[in-house]
Amino acid sequence: MLLIPAIDIKEGRCVRLRRGDLSDETLYDSDPTQAAARWVSQGAKRLHLVDLDGAVAGRPVNASIIQKIANAYPDVPLQVGGGIRNVETVKAYLDAGVRYVIIGTQAVNDPAFVSDLCQQFPGHIIVGLDAKNGAVATDGWVKTSDHKVIDMAKHFEADGVVAIVYTDIDRDGMLSGVNVEATAALAKAIQIPVIASGGISDLEDIRRLVLVENSGIEGVITGRAIYEGTLDFREGQAAAMGQSIDRI
Repeated sequence: MLLIPAIDIKEGRCVRLRRGDLSDETLYDSDPTQAAARWVSQGAKRLHLVDLDGAVAGRPVNASIIQKIANAYPDVPLQVGGGIRNVETVKAYLDAGVRYVIIGTQAVNDPAFVSDLCQQFPGHIIVGLDAKNGAVATDGWVKTSDHKVIDMAKHFEADGVVAIVYTDIDRDGMLSGVNVEATAALAKAIQIPVIASGGISDLEDIRRLVLVENSGIEGVITGRAIYEGTLDFREGQAAAMGQSIDRI
């Protein structure tokens, strides 16, 4: 299982939000490329980049920063989300060296868009399903839909997406513990991998996910915990990969 550092970009800076609230942010680095350098130097095998401004605007806002990170670390797979609403944006990110694009709001609002992308860019499309009280949220988490997570995941699996990023909004950025039960239930319901997100607080959360990894959990995204030090990245990665720290 991969431990994937999150680099959330707002107004050109690396921040973390609480429950997706744009007004409740914590600044971690004025330069997101430095945050990327930090995690890559510690052995990160994938990075999760989110254009927070783009998620609200519905178009890329911090694409130039993402391009810099892709250029600096061509061998580290990047998965990018936030404001990806058309084919041109997907193509631009993939041409820039991004490995996976994450479709969130647009996937819910226009499911046929995901099907088209999977045909045009096979192997590169991930859908992000963000849940609030069991329902899928959209538009930077400011709106809640009537769709259920598992139903939508099955639909997108049939379309050919390579993974689902599942985020529990109520836990995101709160260091309150990952929703292991809901994540495992989703993973068991589909055949494609699930990447967990939201609420990771410490090493115990990683260990709890490892116990249900065989249900189909490919990775877990962590943000606030590694920035604030409640989770040591190297130690967490070792646990996620079933290794002891001296093997990293």
